[in-house]
Amino acid sequence: MLTTDYLPGTPCWLDVNSPDVAASTAFYTGLFGWESVSLGPANNDYRFCQVGGRTVAGIGKATGNNPARPWTIYFHTPDADAITKTIEQAGGKVLAAPFDIVGQGRMAMFADPAGAMFAVWQPGATQGLGLVTDPGSLSWVELYSPDPAGIRSFYGAVFGWRVEEMPMGDMPYPVISPAEGGESSAMGGICQAETGDGAHWLPYFEVSDCDATMTQAQRLGGTVQSPAMAVEEVGRMGVLVDPFGARFAVLTSST
Repeated sequence: MLTTDYLPGTPCWLDVNSPDVAASTAFYTGLFGWESVSLGPANNDYRFCQVGGRTVAGIGKATGNNPARPWTIYFHTPDADAITKTIEQAGGKVLAAPFDIVGQGRMAMFADPAGAMFAVWQPGATQGLGLVTDPGSLSWVELYSPDPAGIRSFYGAVFGWRVEEMPMGDMPYPVISPAEGGESSAMGGICQAETGDGAHWLPYFEVSDCDATMTQAQRLGGTVQSPAMAVEEVGRMGVLVDPFGARFAVLTSST
């Protein structure tokens, strides 16, 4: 499971870039009960979204140099510059070379060989998210790829992830864990992308009531991509799209 004791290669941040920060903030605060803290004009009105004073996500403002983009997962790294070289050598594409967020840390953005966007975060004053797995916070991540088996070698070379096949109905479900993690450190899975759908990472937010959350999302201007369904020994989940096209999932865990 995800924790805030961040190991290399684990999800440690996520954010979405919106063409209308105020509207996106209203949607997510109305959906998850988040509080929003703006970092002000000097930081392009970037918002920290919080639950009980602990940060669970960020919302950024799309600009000419920083366009709108979907929810992006950041993975912890002790050295953003070194891992950038590793990613290039493994066949990934650099979308934004490493740069400093003054006083907070160092980041870079990439696309894997299939085109799925992701980022890395080298902590400074900001270690990462302050809360995970509780309602309103990140609880799981999934990679959707046209070649789920083939993409493993890329992420194995970059992060050293372990991948274990777990039973999931009639099909095995590849579960990823960090190289340095123990038996309970599973953090995400790898799935087959549907025909015509691009490779992408999908964040799951824990919620108290999946069905009620999906109904509320529609009231707030979101749309349902995949209706709520129950998965044995996992919980109840569904996939939503926010008013500006950013895709995310909600999960009410069974345990």
